[in-house]
Amino acid sequence: MLTVAPALAAPKLFESSQLTPSGEYTFGIEGPAVDRDGNLYVVNLGRAGTIGRLAPEATASETFTELPEGSIGNAIRIDATGTMFIADYKKHNIFAIAPGTTEPRLVFHADEMSQPNDITLARNGTIYASDPSWKSRSGRIWRIAKGPDGTMQGVAMTSPRAMGTTNGIDLSPDGRTLYVGESNSGEIWSYAMQNDALAQPRLIAKFEPNTIDGLRTDANGRLFVARILKGTIAVLAPDGRMVRDIALKAKEPTNLAFGGSDGKTVYVTQRQGGFIESFRTDVEGREHCLQMRKC
Repeated sequence: MLTVAPALAAPKLFESSQLTPSGEYTFGIEGPAVDRDGNLYVVNLGRAGTIGRLAPEATASETFTELPEGSIGNAIRIDATGTMFIADYKKHNIFAIAPGTTEPRLVFHADEMSQPNDITLARNGTIYASDPSWKSRSGRIWRIAKGPDGTMQGVAMTSPRAMGTTNGIDLSPDGRTLYVGESNSGEIWSYAMQNDALAQPRLIAKFEPNTIDGLRTDANGRLFVARILKGTIAVLAPDGRMVRDIALKAKEPTNLAFGGSDGKTVYVTQRQGGFIESFRTDVEGREHCLQMRKC
């Protein structure tokens, strides 16, 4: 008699579980990003200044590369060509790592920057970087793009309002709206972009002060916001309406990234415990969609 083994049940949506061992990463665990092959990259594996890699199906990270002496990464993003960009908040740099290599190459530096903290990539390769000044509880957004000579050139974007400590940042799927979280106020603002200017500021959501960190958008335009100290990922509609609050395994999520073969696995970096956790969602991430050249 032929017997058929039961199919494995698909993981429940929005149910998070710890993926890597506690203590793998330092208190500065941040900046998760996933490449086209499903490798997850996270800053500060074991000590500051490193970048760890978690291979698909793996449960422990390995060292991918180290930044130059004195540099510490805070954000990673990967474009459709496979080029990795790293925000170095200590030395005010943006590094790039070409596909198939591990050597960080300096592509932008600005002494006037306070950080940069987080970055996001537009379809055309433009980098937008949040630049908070924690002491003055203020911040800016930088636009960094290739100039006529092929080098990366940056400018602090003008804004019609005084910004707070700019932190988490991402674009809408059509690339026309920039979402910026301000940690000190707990506010999330949307802006229309006009070259080097931010326009039409709109407050779309407000949380308790100092309880938001990184944020990412999915292909439907929803925002996934890391609620540091609260221990959840808040999912918001593009207009800021709360859709759901996803409970996590620890209380200090710093950032998140979409990955997996379909872009529907969300990886969360946890400062409390120094580990990575993950959950499944129902829509792929904006960045994953761009990487796979589907959007």
